[in-house]
Amino acid sequence: MLVLAVTMFIGHFAVGFASKRLAPQSSLVPLLVAPLLADILWPIFLLLGWEHVRIVPGITRVSSLDLYDFTLSHSLIGLIVWATLFAAIYLGITRYAAGAAVVWMAVASHWVLDWIAHRPDMPLYPGSAKYGLGLWNSISGTIVVELAMFAGGVWLYQRTTRARDRIGRFGFAAYVLALFILFIGDPFSGPPSSVQTVIWTAIVFTSLFLIWAWWFDRHRTLRAELT
Repeated sequence: MLVLAVTMFIGHFAVGFASKRLAPQSSLVPLLVAPLLADILWPIFLLLGWEHVRIVPGITRVSSLDLYDFTLSHSLIGLIVWATLFAAIYLGITRYAAGAAVVWMAVASHWVLDWIAHRPDMPLYPGSAKYGLGLWNSISGTIVVELAMFAGGVWLYQRTTRARDRIGRFGFAAYVLALFILFIGDPFSGPPSSVQTVIWTAIVFTSLFLIWAWWFDRHRTLRAELT
């Protein structure tokens, strides 16, 4: 199972793509990093022993991860802190206030989207009750909701940018297709073999797709009406 991969990620990718419409002067990579930030930090915190996860096949229809300890990366208060730090760093580097506001909201959006998808495992703060609407208890519901979000995000990105060359056109199209294929196949691919597999799959997947996004986004430009 490409755990964490796209059953967790694709809705967050949607936020990143859609953010380009609100902050057109931002490059795509920080706009994707922002909604993915909690899931970028999570495998690192697992490696460090700061957070913990169990593999429990069948705990939900979509994911076999028992996310019983990930307060540092995924609690609401934690994400507010991460959002503030990320937005402050982004503003300091770019001096683009609109972009900083958008990345702040995108980081914080992670809790809301995971609250919709997860079983009740989303904490507000350390030691709080945990919440979750359990969309992952339905494979069909997850596919419909997350694909609708992803299609909307991709559409907004396309309406904001245009390809300058073949890389901008086909590199982007291949990226979207790869995410779609992984997303559709992930819930049916079985549980991961170990927590180490979870960690390294997440790290490799995230790194690959962020580098790929940086590559094709450099070959796209804003549409004339937005410049």
